[in-house]
Amino acid sequence: MAFPKIGNLAPAFSLPDQDGKTVTLKQFRDKKNVVLYFYPKAMTPGCTVQACGIRDSQKALAKADTVVLGVSPDPVARLGKFIEKQDLNFTLLSDEDHAVAEKYGAWGLKKFMGREFMGILRTSFIIGKDGRLKHVMDKVATKSHHDDVLQLIKELKL
Repeated sequence: MAFPKIGNLAPAFSLPDQDGKTVTLKQFRDKKNVVLYFYPKAMTPGCTVQACGIRDSQKALAKADTVVLGVSPDPVARLGKFIEKQDLNFTLLSDEDHAVAEKYGAWGLKKFMGREFMGILRTSFIIGKDGRLKHVMDKVATKSHHDDVLQLIKELKL
C-alpha cells in the first residue's frame, strides 16, 4: 500500500473519537496543522510511550498551532480507557475497519515473533493548515516521536 503523495490534499476522513463524537480532517482546515499518527493498539507498551511523549509535548505543539490525532483500530471504549489511564490530553480516533489506515497506506503486512499478519504500520502524517500533506514519517521511534514531530514542524515552517 502506498502513502498519499506529499503536496496533495490529505485523504478526508470522518471517525469517532474516544467519546463517540465524529471528528473530520476538514474541521481543522485553515485553523490548525494536524499530526495524524497511526498506532497499533491502545495500552500496549510502545503505544503508551509514544502517547505519553505527545501528552507531555502538548504545550509546544499548541504553540506550533498543531493538533495531534492518534488513530488505531481500537473500539471507542478502549480509547476512553487509554486516555483516562494515561491522562492523555489529545484526541484518539477509532478506525475499527481500518479504512482510513488503508487510505493513508498505514495498514499492511507485519511480522511479530515469526508470525505474519495484517495490521497498523506505525506511521505519522503531518498535514498543513491548507489540508495538504507536508511529510510522512514511516520510521517512527516511539520514544522520540514527539520530539521528531516538533523538529519537523519547525523545519517545514508550519
